[in-house]
Amino acid sequence: MTDFTDRRAVVVGGTKGIGRAVVDDLASSGARVAVVGRDREVLKELETAGHLALEADLLDDASVSAAFEEVAASFGGLDIAVNTAGMFPKPGPVGDLDPQVLADALLTNVVGIQRVMRQEIALMGRGLDTARLPPRLLDQRPGGAIVNFSSNIGAHRTQPNLAAYGVSKAAVSALTRAAALDHVKDGIRINAVSPGPSDTTMSIRPGETVEERDARVAQQNPSGRVARLPEIVAAVRYLISDEAAYVVGTDLVIDGGISA
Repeated sequence: MTDFTDRRAVVVGGTKGIGRAVVDDLASSGARVAVVGRDREVLKELETAGHLALEADLLDDASVSAAFEEVAASFGGLDIAVNTAGMFPKPGPVGDLDPQVLADALLTNVVGIQRVMRQEIALMGRGLDTARLPPRLLDQRPGGAIVNFSSNIGAHRTQPNLAAYGVSKAAVSALTRAAALDHVKDGIRINAVSPGPSDTTMSIRPGETVEERDARVAQQNPSGRVARLPEIVAAVRYLISDEAAYVVGTDLVIDGGISA
């Protein structure tokens, strides 16, 4: 198990689902974790648990900037960033798709992720005000690791009625690769993970029970089940670890073979 003791980490969208599982894993591995999200009640719980809990809206640049100013003031810099935030737009065929639904998906899932990445990259060494760093960090080589959450739907496969979601997630995959090339010489490694159906509420259709979800996925997925959260977290752990020092710009698909 990689030791992340004293590593400074931020998880955007860390109040639920995969993001919350990543928060718990990083904390149990010794990292100092900042959680950026919108659920005030969960943020209060996380703050009580000892995390830096910050409310922000990915659509609001001032809100995101303020949150990361708090990260900078508390941590002095950043070593790890995991961006799990996103939205699942209303399904529908392309011919019936309201352009605003697509625009909203792109604004949240793509522009929102780029908005937080700008802040994360700055805190990992570019434009960081060294006067704010504690003395013990002044000699630390700038750099870090960023993991964005895309999806197996988008760049890897398509599915009927999910054009808005797929287009936005394909753009996240492309954004990740572009950012990886732009910033690898800054010592910042940027990669993505693209899960398939996972054991979260997002994989449950309206009116569907967990049991019905499991039965549906069992018929569709070669592995016969949804991904367990520890399986997704393990991929994130690898990509942010020192063992993955030569992994740059990859998009790791974790979907039980459905897009193979």
